[in-house]
Amino acid sequence: MQAMQYEVTLPADYDMGIVRARVARLGHALDDWEGLGLKAYLVRERGVDGSPVNQYAPFYLWHEARGMNAFLYGGPFQGLVDDFGRPSVRQWTGLWYEESAVVGAEARYAVRHRTPVPAGRALAEVAQEAMHEAGLLVTLDGAVCAAVAVDSRHWEVVRFSLWKHGTPETDGDVYQVLRLSAPGRDRLPRGRQW
Repeated sequence: MQAMQYEVTLPADYDMGIVRARVARLGHALDDWEGLGLKAYLVRERGVDGSPVNQYAPFYLWHEARGMNAFLYGGPFQGLVDDFGRPSVRQWTGLWYEESAVVGAEARYAVRHRTPVPAGRALAEVAQEAMHEAGLLVTLDGAVCAAVAVDSRHWEVVRFSLWKHGTPETDGDVYQVLRLSAPGRDRLPRGRQW
């Protein structure tokens, strides 16, 4: 599993209705994309849920690199580049993924928590701690799913979770989920992935 996210930060006075309309018009394009576990179409709006910015920042979980590469190098990503410019794309290697016990819950919010891996700490210990924290999240009321991944170039752990309500019980950047495309969600590997 691989996690991926890019952020398009928009002007403070940008009409976020434009982003919402774009997602409503084009979001279906990934509903059957081969290799995609899930894509959460995420936005943050300045002044809402503590966000300092207007931002479109979709988050992806891929179960195969071929699907991710097809998306980036010949798929719908080019449309985003044409409209907003080419953003940096962050990629993390998946360590863990799990669904909550609430089957079929609609994701309305997401939380992304990024943490640098401290120098001198054993990597297995950091990974185990992050997986334990994410495992606790999926047991909480309103949780839909959670994932943990690591960027081994910058040594950063990301914990990503989807929630069915606007009061997620975790810290991090809070996003509104405009849409969820999840053609391969049921095929994402569960549990520890190392």
